[in-house]
Amino acid sequence: MDNATIVIPVYNEEDIIAENTEKLVNFLDKLDGRYEVVICSNGSTDSTPEMGRELEQKFPEKVRFFHLEDRGVGLAFEKMVNEASHDRIISVDMDLSVDLSFIPICMNLLNKNSIVIGSKRLGEQRRSSFRLLASTIFISLTKILLGLNFHDYSIAAKGYRKGDIIEKLSEIDHGSSYVIDVIYSAKKKGLKMKEIPVYCHDVRKSKFNIYQESIYRLSNLLRLWFRERFS
Repeated sequence: MDNATIVIPVYNEEDIIAENTEKLVNFLDKLDGRYEVVICSNGSTDSTPEMGRELEQKFPEKVRFFHLEDRGVGLAFEKMVNEASHDRIISVDMDLSVDLSFIPICMNLLNKNSIVIGSKRLGEQRRSSFRLLASTIFISLTKILLGLNFHDYSIAAKGYRKGDIIEKLSEIDHGSSYVIDVIYSAKKKGLKMKEIPVYCHDVRKSKFNIYQESIYRLSNLLRLWFRERFS
């Protein structure tokens, strides 16, 4: 594995942040190359910030933790990318629902690609029927409205070259739609992107209200389409 920064946005994850960070560090220790795990809390109101700072002490030079008062996973992503020590950046969820084998595969692909998209739809996934339906509809709309032919725009299992996306960071959405913003910008620039299948076991209750999140992502998709079509 080449040098990499693993980024994890968190919100009220006191139940799993310690155990899963240790699990991730143990996995990364077995790979070749230098790494850092950058965790950013956005608006957490439980003991996540205190536990995150304890993890920094427990894993010096391996784990870095930041806390933002405002909630917004896009804000957390911007902060972590700006703070990243390495050009290769891989985003995962704190619940580690995507198989960790994605990380070394993604690292290798980032040698020749600006963005790597891990797709649950192309691989295997265990998720609720409603989440699968909402995802299917959203993916179809991104193809129709933006001409994007990928199959996963979720936060986790994504790889980025920092140098290729850094200029876009100040313009990305503050919520989860930042993924669409970054990928669409890369498409307009003609950057090389690669999509690969991943395995996802995601049965935990979402931190987002699924109905509100669906409306939010649809409205942001329409906003982006309108801006690109009429600007």
